[in-house]
Amino acid sequence: MVQKLDYLRESPSQTAGPYVHIGCTPNFTGIDIYGGDLGTSLKTGPVQGQEITIKGTVYDGTGTPLRDAMIEIWQPDSAGLFRSANETRGTSDPNFTGWGRSTGDMNTGEFTFETVKPGAVPFIDGRPQAPHITAWIVARGINIGLHTRIYFEDETDANAADPILTRIEHQNRIPTLLAKPEADGVYRFDIWLQGPTETIFFDI
Repeated sequence: MVQKLDYLRESPSQTAGPYVHIGCTPNFTGIDIYGGDLGTSLKTGPVQGQEITIKGTVYDGTGTPLRDAMIEIWQPDSAGLFRSANETRGTSDPNFTGWGRSTGDMNTGEFTFETVKPGAVPFIDGRPQAPHITAWIVARGINIGLHTRIYFEDETDANAADPILTRIEHQNRIPTLLAKPEADGVYRFDIWLQGPTETIFFDI
């Protein structure tokens, strides 16, 4: 005889949060474990190159900050080398992980990364790409994580020759991929999910 299971209550339906924070960033939610959340810092010691801070907020189509978003980034070090066993061009900075994870502030939605300005990496045909960081965004209502790139507004010449940026049909949307200097060593990169300033997302 099959046992009835109607005494079990269905858990709330969620696309990503709030449970994504409990699983991925437990310390952020007040669960003290592992001595800190993975990806909190990209630096494990003195690093090479220009140290920078990237700040931003994820906005929905109404311009409202998403306070439960989580962003992950991947990038090379200041010499353009990745912290990977597949990196054959040289030895990457041993004090730089190249991967970070940040949750938006529960009150403002702002995320923060303490990192280094990345060096140029080659495109598949050997041409140098402008310095950039790959970002992945998840939050409630987002069924599949969104991928985008963070370029730097002050890398004018490199951006103008970048093999990805130059392929974008609507060049007027390129500013949605540019982190803007906000202060000395601080860049702002806001992510818009919808609307006239919607960030360019990549189908990866």
